[in-house]
Amino acid sequence: MVRVKRGNVARKRRKKILQLAKGYRGAHSRLFRVANQQVMKALRYSYVGRKQKKRIFRKLWITRINAASRANGLPYSKLIHNFKKSNIELNRKMLSQIAILDTSTFNELINVSR
Repeated sequence: MVRVKRGNVARKRRKKILQLAKGYRGAHSRLFRVANQQVMKALRYSYVGRKQKKRIFRKLWITRINAASRANGLPYSKLIHNFKKSNIELNRKMLSQIAILDTSTFNELINVSR
């Protein structure tokens, strides 16, 4: 059987992994085997994190809207129900931004929905 020299291919593969592991602490950024395990784990976490990010932000927006609407004596669920009834179609992200940056407009929206 013919001998196969894998020098460049193997080096490229290892270099790619070590490049991804840059910034990790200790051996996790220097030794290939450990770095490879950490990079695989990090890539799994980043995949899951991209899905969780959407949930976390929605939760944050709802919390902000709830706080701002309760200041006007109306809980979040009733506020959203009133918005649906009066055909105010603002998403939660925009509502939370309005609640934070422009309270007078948010109060006006609440009054219109009542």
